[in-house]
Amino acid sequence: MGRRRHLGEGLHRPARPGRRRRRPRLGRRSRLHCRARTPARRRGPSKGAPAGEPADHALGRSRGGLTTKIHLVADGGCRPLAFVITPGQAGDAPAFEQVMARLRVPRRIGRPRVTPDVVLADKAYSSRAIRLHLRQRKIRAVIPQPADQAANRKRRGRLGGRPPAFDRETYKQRNT
Repeated sequence: MGRRRHLGEGLHRPARPGRRRRRPRLGRRSRLHCRARTPARRRGPSKGAPAGEPADHALGRSRGGLTTKIHLVADGGCRPLAFVITPGQAGDAPAFEQVMARLRVPRRIGRPRVTPDVVLADKAYSSRAIRLHLRQRKIRAVIPQPADQAANRKRRGRLGGRPPAFDRETYKQRNT
């Protein structure tokens, strides 16, 4: 019987102990570890690990290392009126409403004003949400429109609406 089933003398090497093929515990889905995904270091902290930097530290990580961005509102004489500190990778537009909420324009008598007459900002602050926020507070916006927004508006034709008002002479005073 041994010769017919190739048992016994036909074996060239003995079986190694501990190298037996076992049935996978998970059945057919035993190779879940073979799928493509980010390495464990980039997936984020595990359940018991510390979560990293607290939000109030405002440290952002980028290719240049740890960075911080200061969003500042200044008057015509370049005196700071309000500021917000965010991580370096944070965008400019999301911090706009926070800075405007902290703005206090001093007066000689009485409470400080919370709405300036005009806001001069660069192209990073050109968005519908920011322009709507300023319009609701009756503040004149002098913000240039980026080329991609202008092209998108022109591409849409009449549905794109009118271009936002922009005063070049007032904008030249932005970096005084």
